[in-house]
Amino acid sequence: MGGDFAPYHIIQGAIDAQVQLPGDVRLALFGDKEQITAYCEQVHFDPAPFDLVHTTEVIDMNDHPAKAFQQKADSSITVGFEALSAGKIDGFASAGSTGAMLVGAMYTVKPIEGIIRPCIATEFPLLTGSRALLLDAGLNADCRPDVLYQYGILGAIYAHDMNGLDNPRVALLNIGAEEEKGNLVTKEAYKLMHGTTDFNFVGNIEANHLFSGDVADVIITDGFVGNVVLKQAEAIYALSKKLKVDNDYFNRFNYELYGGTPVLGVNAPVIIGHGMSSPLAVTNMIRQTEQAIRKNLIPNIKQALRHQNYS
Repeated sequence: MGGDFAPYHIIQGAIDAQVQLPGDVRLALFGDKEQITAYCEQVHFDPAPFDLVHTTEVIDMNDHPAKAFQQKADSSITVGFEALSAGKIDGFASAGSTGAMLVGAMYTVKPIEGIIRPCIATEFPLLTGSRALLLDAGLNADCRPDVLYQYGILGAIYAHDMNGLDNPRVALLNIGAEEEKGNLVTKEAYKLMHGTTDFNFVGNIEANHLFSGDVADVIITDGFVGNVVLKQAEAIYALSKKLKVDNDYFNRFNYELYGGTPVLGVNAPVIIGHGMSSPLAVTNMIRQTEQAIRKNLIPNIKQALRHQNYS
């Protein structure tokens, strides 16, 4: 029931995903059962492949996330997280309130043991044809060096499991490529990352190399800088459309192609979609969640954290 065009874009995205997903996958839709079945009837789709979980409340975008999550106990987000925490579903995705989704992730499924601060990640296209992963993309505006180090672990595992990279290159976003460049946090983070065996650290990366793909596959930064970069990437796509530029590379900045933003560092797959998600974006968000489950992303992160090395 969350998102600018809910519930119809969400239902249509789920219908399209159901057709594409393997036969052993079953989708559970949390929301107004009457609206869901009415839309399915309208588009001549039998909703039998879905588990329909009726909810009566919606967390609006202008609601206080933490208060709404507690007070609207029968909202689709709250009930969905209860199901995820209880193991009734294996992953949870929503285009609803980002704040409420983060509250649910932190206080129901909770951070993985050993994680200092979970983060959110985002992908963007590289000129090489592959994708880069940026984290944090906006959850933690200020980060300690050891938090950035853990982002390197999380990012490397995600890039390996989800994007198929054997040995993803992890770089620290900075104002210069030299080791001594940066502020106090990035300088100390560099010292922690240099020589680590937990991931393939390739050093600092400047912003003018972000999209080339010749330096890194995973870019580490705090949530303040990361969110600025994310908004800049979104602006590139918006400008290309405004200028009527039809280019394969710039077209790959379309958020619909990437599904959603994963919350990394919590005990279950949680994907947050864009508020204005189209059916295509919802379909890709669902497929992204299914892949995180199938590829054992969370168990792999837990395993890596048992052996993290700050040397």
